[in-house]
Amino acid sequence: MSEIHELTPVIVGVGQASERPQDPGYRALSHMDLAGEALKAALADTRAAGDAARAIDTIGAIRQFEISRPDAKAPFGRADNPPRAIGRRVGAEPRRAILETTGGQTNQKLVGEFAAAIARGESEMAAIVGAEAISTVRALLGAGETRDWSEEVGGELEDRGFGLEGMFDAELLRHGAVSAIAHYALFENARRARLGCSLGEYRAAIGELFAPFTEVAAANPHAAAREVRSAAELARVTPRNRIVAEPYPRMTVARDQVNQAAAIVIASAGKARALGISEDRWVHIHAVADAKELPVMERPDLARSPASIASIETALERSGRTLGDMALLDLYSCFAIPVFNVTDHFGLAIDDPRGLTLTGGLPFFGGAGNNYSAHAIAEAVQRLRERRGSYALVGANGGFMSKYSAGIYSAEPADWSGADRWIAVPTPTEAVRKAQEPAAWLTVETYTVLESRSGPVAVVLGRNEAGERVAANADLAHTPTRALFEAGEPFGVRLALSVAPDGRSMARHNADE
Repeated sequence: MSEIHELTPVIVGVGQASERPQDPGYRALSHMDLAGEALKAALADTRAAGDAARAIDTIGAIRQFEISRPDAKAPFGRADNPPRAIGRRVGAEPRRAILETTGGQTNQKLVGEFAAAIARGESEMAAIVGAEAISTVRALLGAGETRDWSEEVGGELEDRGFGLEGMFDAELLRHGAVSAIAHYALFENARRARLGCSLGEYRAAIGELFAPFTEVAAANPHAAAREVRSAAELARVTPRNRIVAEPYPRMTVARDQVNQAAAIVIASAGKARALGISEDRWVHIHAVADAKELPVMERPDLARSPASIASIETALERSGRTLGDMALLDLYSCFAIPVFNVTDHFGLAIDDPRGLTLTGGLPFFGGAGNNYSAHAIAEAVQRLRERRGSYALVGANGGFMSKYSAGIYSAEPADWSGADRWIAVPTPTEAVRKAQEPAAWLTVETYTVLESRSGPVAVVLGRNEAGERVAANADLAHTPTRALFEAGEPFGVRLALSVAPDGRSMARHNADE
């Protein structure tokens, strides 16, 4: 008889589901149907002798993109209670149904939260499940077709809201940074400025980082893009690989047009034994640390996320392990900068023989909305069962490097009877003051150039004379200013500011100053 305490939380099942419009037998599944397929696969993966679906007392549903913002729309309708809609597809009737907030860290966060609840005896078996069907939605709309995916399920629901507080800044929005790509491009160019790289050199570095990811994706049956690409191919700007926001070519950003779902089932050791789930299916949760970053405009260094690093370091410390002990790594890769943030801090080589992704990464495997890291955890669990004694780190990023949850996993037992292995990391307190009044000038810290319907837009972040953070748009109709930004080297340049009729700050470069 195992000595593992009956309240020890263990992952007992993982499942993934996917489909592509070009696949034979393509079914054009809804979000809820695809999520149900993943949960069904996770329950089968437990190899339970008893009815595992009926044993689930908690389901945490990850928000699909269509319901992740107040202004988002679900073209074909939505379920009123996603966790219960998914649960009823497998015969689960949970006592507790949770619709989690928005963010790519949420599934990793829920692993820690649910594991801690199980360790306290508040739950016996919980499931985390999510899905995206963006590719199907776009394919159907493009073909002029409609579907009715609305579901009236009813029942208790713990809706945790969107969780967007502190993420969006009115000044950044007003100046055109309305998308994730725009925000991450600002961070990326801030890192480029720190390193002193040209645009060409930096695009080459992104290509070198991501080329090995394409090899992993090519071998993954659930990947959206299964072509191996060279570093040079990823970095080369072409009509097909156009710039979507400087410095990003299209192939190097998260691919959201996917139909992917993943599920994770966690049980107490006692419940797992009662269901006849063999211990060779168990993977232990050694630590999960969850952190929040300062709002973008208040961050002292726009090229780094210390909260993300604190999350990883805290999880490693609580697990009693080091990064060198990790045989498996999955670093969240919606863009290059969250990966570089980790490799820079820990001195990891981008060609580390362990690899930096288990799935192929968000640009190639696919950016399944808020649910990507459930796929990474599923891959880690499957491999750890085969590599007993090994450890895995999964890093999950949310927002604009706003939230980060890191998890440490192994088939080796983890003792939850002592120190808590689910940790909330304090938010950094050293903040930059935002300018409250219009400034006369700014010194450029970072920028990006975006395409809009009316032409290119340059978003600039910098500091005024008092060291306060200022947002502006570079006046690209002004020839010296346009030349400065087209050259890609505006860092440290002082720009004069004026206020446009619509209230935006407009920045101009005096080449003679």
